[in-house]
Amino acid sequence: MRAPAPEYDGVLLIDKPTDHTSHDVVARLRGILKMKRIGHAGTLDPMATGLLVMLVGKATKLSQYLMSVEKEYTGTIKLGETTNTQDAEGEVLTTQPVPALTEEDVRKALAGFLGDQYQIPPMFSAIKIKGQPLYKSARAGEEVEREPRFIRVISYEVTRWESPEIDFRVLCTKGTYVRTLAHDLGQRLGCGAHLKALRRIASGSLNVSRAVTLEQVQKMTPSEIETVLVPGYEAAPSIAIG
Repeated sequence: MRAPAPEYDGVLLIDKPTDHTSHDVVARLRGILKMKRIGHAGTLDPMATGLLVMLVGKATKLSQYLMSVEKEYTGTIKLGETTNTQDAEGEVLTTQPVPALTEEDVRKALAGFLGDQYQIPPMFSAIKIKGQPLYKSARAGEEVEREPRFIRVISYEVTRWESPEIDFRVLCTKGTYVRTLAHDLGQRLGCGAHLKALRRIASGSLNVSRAVTLEQVQKMTPSEIETVLVPGYEAAPSIAIG
């Protein structure tokens, strides 16, 4: 008689590869763990890599709490080109020369985004308006009026400046579109810009340094999987789950 598949509970930190949607990761984990009760605490665009907080078993009850925490990213912005998706996956819309900027100029420009503000979500996003995801309207060539969303940019730093590229690190509240920050930076600098690369390195107290890949999980025994699951009380110490 075949032994029943183990039932896991906890938070599994996955280092998401590029070209995977968050839904793809959920589907693959359901196949690996032989469980349906798996979700995530915040999506990443297919192009992005890094920390995807996966909720397994009873830990799915932590979704709202873990989605609300601050997020930290590193990435690269390319100046001089705008795209219809605001990132490297889209079609190039405009090309302009990049001004002769110094690193101090770039630092000051990024500093201008610090603090509380309202951000208009991009058309290529999963936000639904009248029941329709915005990206479907965008693919149909339609422009839909979007309500600005309140966000806070806590820190926004240059880690490398080599024209036309800016490497950065940003800490921001949930719901912040980093590709929109890149696009808006290009508008402020008068040359346009898009997000070339993005990696999430932290979500609240959870860091990508503790994450494993899908391939690693695939090769683990049930006891090894148990060792990499973060207990719910550690991931969300103020929330009790049962």
